Amino acid sequence: MTLEIATIPCLTDNYAFVAHNPANGETDIIDVPDALPLEAFLDQRGWVPGKIILTHHHDDHVAGVAPLKTRFGCRVVGARADRHRLPPLDDEVAEGTTIDICGIDATILDVSGHSIGHIAVLAPGIAFTGDSLMALGCGRLFEGSPGMMWESLAKLTKLSPETMIYSGHEYAAANAAFAMTIEPENPDLARRCDHIRSRLRHGLGNVPSQLAVEMATNPFLRVAEPAIRQKLNMMEATDAEVFGELRARKDRFRG
Repeated sequence: MTLEIATIPCLTDNYAFVAHNPANGETDIIDVPDALPLEAFLDQRGWVPGKIILTHHHDDHVAGVAPLKTRFGCRVVGARADRHRLPPLDDEVAEGTTIDICGIDATILDVSGHSIGHIAVLAPGIAFTGDSLMALGCGRLFEGSPGMMWESLAKLTKLSPETMIYSGHEYAAANAAFAMTIEPENPDLARRCDHIRSRLRHGLGNVPSQLAVEMATNPFLRVAEPAIRQKLNMMEATDAEVFGELRARKDRFRG
């Protein structure tokens, strides 16, 4: 069975995702920044969601849960470690938990760093990563340490290169500008930056992205690259230390 995944723009730059299985008619939602665009999309197709799966507790990922649960009676799924900050949960999960998405088994991965208790949801060929791994970037470290976030990202790099990464925001243009300051001689990155700009000019987003493309262009996944380490003057540093320096530079970046 193959899932159809719809990427739904919400708020200013957020994304929600609607998973649908045409074989059995089941529909689930991953993250709910705003109920209105999701309701409009579901009504247009006549789909009824059975579950809402939340990657983390931030308001721009959960604000639409209550109206959707009231209307559709969805079960709400989220991290046990984050239950005190999430909307009321029907099902609590942790790393290694297997859940059902539209009749297909999916696995929970703890990807804490942006927040503690942040999860990613892995289905065959698909990873919903919220604000952990993002298109050409990663989430800001509001709660976790650089070491924690690097450990989380390293888990994701072990997925199949063909995995499609569904991340929570349209930050690709800003991330591309920063990435070019770190690895300006990377031809794959230059081509990707052109592709990002072209899509945005045509009103198109840059989520999802393929993990193989992230591995070739995303500086936060390329901490072992000699060119990046030389740029940072960190040839002998650990991967986590290089990641921490990149994240600190991105936090200061105003390009």
